[in-house]
Parts: sequence; structure tokens; C-alpha cells
Amino acid sequence: MAFSVASTTLSSLPIKDIHQNYSPIRRPLKTWSPGRRTRVKAGKEVSSVCEPLPPDRPLWFPGSSPPEWLDGSLPGDFGFDPLGLGSDPELLKWFAQAELMHSRWAMLAVAGILIPEVLESLGFIENFSWYDAGAQEYFADPLTLFVVQLALMGWVEGRRWADMINPGCVDIEPKLPHITNPKPDVGYPGGLWFDFAMWGRGSPEPVMVLRTKEIKNGRLAMLAFVGFVFQAIYTGEGPIDNLKAHLADPGHCNIFSAFTSY
Repeated sequence: MAFSVASTTLSSLPIKDIHQNYSPIRRPLKTWSPGRRTRVKAGKEVSSVCEPLPPDRPLWFPGSSPPEWLDGSLPGDFGFDPLGLGSDPELLKWFAQAELMHSRWAMLAVAGILIPEVLESLGFIENFSWYDAGAQEYFADPLTLFVVQLALMGWVEGRRWADMINPGCVDIEPKLPHITNPKPDVGYPGGLWFDFAMWGRGSPEPVMVLRTKEIKNGRLAMLAFVGFVFQAIYTGEGPIDNLKAHLADPGHCNIFSAFTSY
């Protein structure tokens, strides 16, 4: 989607500027009628917790004007949508959730690639290759693992889809008299099970800061994973080995070597 295209640019923008000149006043929403494609602002359609950022928020290109539908209420919104993919409010909700979930999966994938490679270099594990992990033998045959994964992920994704259609309908937060349950927000379940340290509670300002940090790291992780894939295809090695080779001979082991022959 359009947000993830600018991952490298956005991940370098300063996070500390997000809460400067912060205004707790929500902007009025424009209406949207079915059958007519109208450009509206995100507002509560996307998030019911984070307040929109001020008009002078950091943008992907300094001095540019953000699209009307990107009003700063989305974490990581730096006004980048040149193709207008988010001009439809319904599509914008789905795009935002799709980017959020892909970011989280990418961060897990990058950690699952780098950590075992580091452990292998330290001698804790042997013959690790993330690219060939699917060919390894595990405690069950591949078909059984596939069916179990399909069932479990289908159940989880079904509940996530239901929560997007009807926010709060899959809430499993225990109702205790001495605990105030968090306000449900699609994509951020929070509560005892998903926010036991209570980082995501409190005023909207720190919540927006944390969510922006998450999405920026997720965008960077998506780019990193794509880089890992191309490295594995071209060199047959993992990212740690490629980094060592580049540091040892940066003049020859770099991205340009993929387009030239020695």
C-alpha cells in the first residue's frame, strides 16, 4: 500500500516532533454517502483513541500539503499518498489495518532471521538457514503443520475481521470492578492480555507516539525482509554473513555487485 512505499523516508523522520503544539480538539468529520467516492478525513473512522495531529505535523516532503483524507489521526501519517489510495474512507480503514499487521509480521520475521543467525555465529546452533527452513524436518509432517496453522490462523483472522466490522465484539477482557477496561480500538486490543505493562493507556498523546514508533519500525522491517529475500536469492547466504562480507570488502560486496560480474 501507499504508506509502506515511503518506509525508508518515514523511518528517518523525528518522532519527538509529533507531540509539539498538540491540540486535543478533534476536527469535524465530513460525511460519506454510499455510491459516491468522497474524500473524507480519517478521524474516528480509523482510530477512536488517538487524537489528530496538528496541521504543522512533520510531512514526508517538507513544505508539501497532505491529502485531505490524511488528517493526522493515523499513526505514522506523514501525508504520503500520491495515488490517492486512501481517499475512500472504507478502504483507508482496511489499508491501515493491513499495513499494521504486515508490519508486525515483518518485525517478527526479521527477528526470527537475525537472532538464529547470531546464535549460529556464536556456536549455539548449527546449520541454520532461514531460507530453507521449510525443508527441515519438525515434530510433525508438513501437511499436518499446514492444516493446523491454517485452522489456527483462520480462527484468529476471522476474529480480527469481525472486530473490524463491529469494533469491540470480540473483546475478551475480564470485567473486574476495580479495573477500568481500555477503550477498544481496532488493531490495538490492549488490556490485560495484550498490554499487561499498560503502555498503551493514558492520554492520547503518548499512545500516538508509541503507535507511530511501532508503525515506523514495521515499515523498516518490511523493507529489511525484502532485502533479506533478494540477498538470499543472489548470494545464497543470510544477512549476517552478507554484512560481514560487505564490511570485509565494501568495494566489491555491495548492492552494485548484483548487476555486475567480477
